[in-house]
Amino acid sequence: MIQTLVVDDEPLAQNLVAQYVQQTPFLELCGRCSNAKEAYERISEGDVDLVFLDVQMPGMSGLTLMKSMPDDPALRPKVIFTTAFSEYAIEGFKLDAVDYLLKPFDFDEFLKAAVKAQRQIELEQQAYTNTNNTSFTSEASTDDSYFFVKSEYKLVRIDIPKIVYIEGLKDYIKIYLEDEAKPVLTLQSLKAVERRLSSTEFVRIHRSFIVNINHVRGVDRAGVIISANTGNNSTLPIGDGYRASFMAMIESRTI
Repeated sequence: MIQTLVVDDEPLAQNLVAQYVQQTPFLELCGRCSNAKEAYERISEGDVDLVFLDVQMPGMSGLTLMKSMPDDPALRPKVIFTTAFSEYAIEGFKLDAVDYLLKPFDFDEFLKAAVKAQRQIELEQQAYTNTNNTSFTSEASTDDSYFFVKSEYKLVRIDIPKIVYIEGLKDYIKIYLEDEAKPVLTLQSLKAVERRLSSTEFVRIHRSFIVNINHVRGVDRAGVIISANTGNNSTLPIGDGYRASFMAMIESRTI
């Protein structure tokens, strides 16, 4: 699912785009913002794939917000501008926006733009996989059972099956490993490491957490119960935007 953020200072317009997102099978609404400052903070968390971005807003404009986004493609979400003013279209495309929706637009127009974004994201993910273009150091490109990360001025080997869960902290992540009380802290985004992991074994349950499904001991109202030998809290929260995909994975393994 493409994690999608809606940014618009007009409540009616924001509600409409949010409804369109919820009607689109491959999109998942991960947040709504009424100004560029809120959106910048949300995007900085590293899990947003696509932004429907209004151009004219109080304070920072949508164009300025896009210029301030990270240069790293792994951290920079795709952007579809939404505005009532066609004169901003050229500048929007110069900033490499996926598309430009002129208000008022209907669901068909919205869907065409969303499909265009989906294709770009899928192509980039495929290229990323084919070239192994990650910020991790791999000892052997044919072995996907481990990777190396930089931590405390050295390279640390991470055996993927031993990962219990990963916690995102802005520009850093903590990797909690089986039989290790202390997590490995490394300068990475959660979004970047998520691309390195198998989608059949690892699932994002919250904007700040990825869990290894093999280490999930149960699910209750409080959240996901994980193996307790990490020396940390054994229950992790489930974010509203991730609940459906997580529960679908759990139900596929329920007898």
